Amino acid sequence: MKRTASEEMAVERTHRRHEVEPLQTIDRLSLNQITTDRWSLREAAEGCVRAGVPWIALWRHKVAEAGLQESRRIIRDTGLQVSSLCRGGMFPAATAAEREARIDDNRRAVDEAAELGADTLVLVCGPAPDRDIDAARAMVEAGIERLVPYAESCGIRLGIEPLHPMYAAERSVIVTLEQANAVARAYAPEQVGVVIDVFHVWWDPKLYEGIADAAGRIVGYHVSDWIVPTPDLLMGRGMMGDGVIELRRIRAAVEAAGYNGPIEVEIFNRELWDRPGDEVLALMKERYLEHV
Repeated sequence: MKRTASEEMAVERTHRRHEVEPLQTIDRLSLNQITTDRWSLREAAEGCVRAGVPWIALWRHKVAEAGLQESRRIIRDTGLQVSSLCRGGMFPAATAAEREARIDDNRRAVDEAAELGADTLVLVCGPAPDRDIDAARAMVEAGIERLVPYAESCGIRLGIEPLHPMYAAERSVIVTLEQANAVARAYAPEQVGVVIDVFHVWWDPKLYEGIADAAGRIVGYHVSDWIVPTPDLLMGRGMMGDGVIELRRIRAAVEAAGYNGPIEVEIFNRELWDRPGDEVLALMKERYLEHV
């Protein structure tokens, strides 16, 4: 029986997915600290060493708990490489004074990234302080413009991370890769790029077009999975292989666009947080090689 056009497309997608070679080693694997949130920075770093995971992505609140100099010492002593620091951004605010305070905080984040040996500061751009989402997006663009010269002087790239639209009212008015690309394009790739997190972008019908458009300026790549049914909008991410995201196909597109850097596993999930960290890292390694 002759296949319909939609059936032919489905077969083509399946073939495309199966043609992507699996990763053979974990040399690009990075533990994003939030995946083992119960661990301190030292515990996470030492866990990575035990598991043979060569990269770690740091969060500012974890760095603050340990202290910046102690955090730097831990990274140096364990020999880990820092794939990114999260987060800067949160530019929109109701008053000029508040917006200025946020620029100051972003400069501190740049300083921390430089001290810790990260070359990328991840920007979660922030929600609107009122109902004017267009004005909030203009504040994001203005904030990045203010931050770029300082970040460049410190050797830090800014990575705009578009978030899933369900977070537009709470975390970011930049909700598609197309939007992130448009903002980043105003700058040189070594100044501003984009961070692609599969959880946030997998649904986008323009995803692969957006990845191709980001060629040369992808500065971070995050993986997890989208569980069905989704148990929680924030805390419901799954380990790779537990959901519906075409992880290997997206990785192939990101690599075709020129990105061959670290791959961060970033999972907000209380069930994972409550498991022993070493057990989580073992599962993360297994699923990374099997599905990413």
